[in-house]
Amino acid sequence: MNAGRILLCAALGTAACATSDDTGHDAPSEISGFANLGGRYNTSKTSVTFRVRSASATRLEVWIYKAGMGQPEILRQVLTNDGTGTWSATVAVSTLQSLGLTGSIYYGYRAWGPNWTYSASWTPGSSAGFVSDVDGNGNRFNPNKLLFDPYGLELSHDPINPSNADGAIFGSGAADRLRDSALKAPKSIVIDTAVGNVGTKPTRAFKDEVIYEVHVRGLTANDSSVAAAERGTYLGASRKAAYLKSIGVTAVELLPVQETDNDANDVVASTAGDNYWGYMTLNYFSPDRRYAMDKSAGGPTNEFRSMVKAFHDQGIKVYIDVVYNHTAEGGRDGADSSKAQLLSFRGLDNASYYELASDPASYYDNTGIGANFNTTTSIAVDLIIDSLSYWKTNLGIDGFRFDLASVLGNSCNRGCYNFDKLNPANALNRAVNEVGARPAGGGAGVDLIAEPWAIGAGTYQVGNFPSGWNEWNGIFRDTFRKDQNKLGVENVTPGQLAGRFAGSSDLFADDGRQPWASVNFMVAHDGFTNRDLYSYNSKINNQGWPYGPSDGGEDNNNSWDQGGDPVMQRKAARNSLAFLALSAGVPMFTGGDEMYRTQFGNNNAYNLDSDKNWLNWTDKTTNAQFASFSSRLFTFRNAHPALRRASFYTGGVGPSGLRDIQWLTDQAVDASGAYMDNPNNHFLAFRIDGQPAGDGAASIYVAYNGWSGVVTARLPTPRAGKSWYRVGDTAPWMESRGNFTDPGAEDLLTVTTYDLAAHSLLLLIER
Repeated sequence: MNAGRILLCAALGTAACATSDDTGHDAPSEISGFANLGGRYNTSKTSVTFRVRSASATRLEVWIYKAGMGQPEILRQVLTNDGTGTWSATVAVSTLQSLGLTGSIYYGYRAWGPNWTYSASWTPGSSAGFVSDVDGNGNRFNPNKLLFDPYGLELSHDPINPSNADGAIFGSGAADRLRDSALKAPKSIVIDTAVGNVGTKPTRAFKDEVIYEVHVRGLTANDSSVAAAERGTYLGASRKAAYLKSIGVTAVELLPVQETDNDANDVVASTAGDNYWGYMTLNYFSPDRRYAMDKSAGGPTNEFRSMVKAFHDQGIKVYIDVVYNHTAEGGRDGADSSKAQLLSFRGLDNASYYELASDPASYYDNTGIGANFNTTTSIAVDLIIDSLSYWKTNLGIDGFRFDLASVLGNSCNRGCYNFDKLNPANALNRAVNEVGARPAGGGAGVDLIAEPWAIGAGTYQVGNFPSGWNEWNGIFRDTFRKDQNKLGVENVTPGQLAGRFAGSSDLFADDGRQPWASVNFMVAHDGFTNRDLYSYNSKINNQGWPYGPSDGGEDNNNSWDQGGDPVMQRKAARNSLAFLALSAGVPMFTGGDEMYRTQFGNNNAYNLDSDKNWLNWTDKTTNAQFASFSSRLFTFRNAHPALRRASFYTGGVGPSGLRDIQWLTDQAVDASGAYMDNPNNHFLAFRIDGQPAGDGAASIYVAYNGWSGVVTARLPTPRAGKSWYRVGDTAPWMESRGNFTDPGAEDLLTVTTYDLAAHSLLLLIER
């Protein structure tokens, strides 16, 4: 209880603020993690305890406010260090009320350390105690910068917003170090940590998911079927739950929803300074206020929970994209090492939260943003685990996709990079063990998905993450893209295609993982849409608003406009979705791809918060046949467990007399090793035994013609009493029927051969 701690109420010179020991109010329970750190009410809401960690600070004060912006503090209070780097103080709510607080509690921290020592003569905006902006240990303390709480549960506003375009006020360096940021700085908000109603969380095995990656704002911002006030919000997103279920989606993966600096996106109609995707996290516990209809204290959190419940009520899991490899503070400001932005982490404990370079005034960077989050210190890794636990426990999240996840496996904390998946103390393994990876057969836990690369040597780690992790399979994407779009330029063998269709055992089997460790995708938010992959030969990112401009973007897209033929473009896009739905592993497609969405050739629309980047729901009608194909395709996958492999194929013969998978040539004979290794062979078929999986089909046959001409393929002989039925064909001739048939209405085939159109895929079932 820290009896006898000395507290300071400097703002008003009052002795009214005291510890819970002195007031008799019950203190917060002394538990670890997110419930223990941050600004937290006690159980009776009669006091608030503020706890924050800093290994290098010499003095910390919490400053309390009645509003998020533009008002002076009502209370200043010194925090006490418990000797382990955890600083705390408790304030009675009655004290705050006596000082005029009638609503929510807003707060921030002032911090002193070796590079800026405490002086009793210091006042906001003064240089008293200043030694340097950064010292030889990388300390960057500056008490003139009010810092929000790394464990704050909501944030009042963004640093840059319609009321403040001056980002320099948060900076250090000669020109800005004495500028006090308090009136404009984001404040943390004390809210109730009670768990709200998030419905019944699905417990499906990860192998059974179909993932829909989408931006929560872009999902409905342009949707006339949603009430105007709800568009682009958490509540608006909840209105699409039934639709997503109807098209076969089982998990929605939201682009970053943790608070990011995007309040100024709508200030002018341009991309200048805009942050749409959200990969610049300000705070790891706060749902982004921009996406909430209810922006009052606690409103974003409650509305987010309501959205999660709406998806859960439809049996849909909710994943969020998280960015623990860097923060919105970025790196140092240009060549001047004294200049850097101090919003939270950097001002509290720069060296604990960020990986410093060999020169401690600089940072090591595998992200392209300026400074790696330091995943070797307990302060930083604990925060990651606590944040994940909070989103899982309090907000109902079912899984996480980790941006540039290789950074989280770094075992070197100063100016270097070494991926070590076996280190039990890193964030990767602690997430599996402490947050809890979902068991293979389903049950409680979370689904962990890595983007298994970053920037620089040693960061491309596809297939090399620890047990319990699943990975975006960039090799799946590249193999199929090259086969479709680079015929005669890139050599892709049938064997390489087979490896991707079968779940990429070459990547995941060596460490005991199974096909569902492979998250198969053809496109993602970062790049072309599925339509644009086959409509553009190269990116067109320099278009004017509302199509751009967007800088950067990948140049090596393996894209092709199919000779400018719209019919061929649609066919290629259908093939792309079919590769996902019919492969072992877990398919992921991006929001709007099911209705043939375009970004008009922009492949890096990170800054494009416009109606040309939001989902266009008129596509559902304009491209009705394509939308019908997509929906029935993924519904078919969900209906056929033989496609959702729990283990890798062995080629062994089952009780039915069929092999679990049989690779076939166009003559319906076994594809030999020589055939599979020959890049001049462009036909590949496979037959999957449906009986061991309890599938409604005796077997499933998939044939893919990657050649530029028609291939007449012999069909494998059905078993006695069985026949082949056509489920779908991606060829243009079947486009008027949506390229797919309904269950029970499949086309009976009475022929022994089948003409596959150029660059097309055929799907049959045997029954």
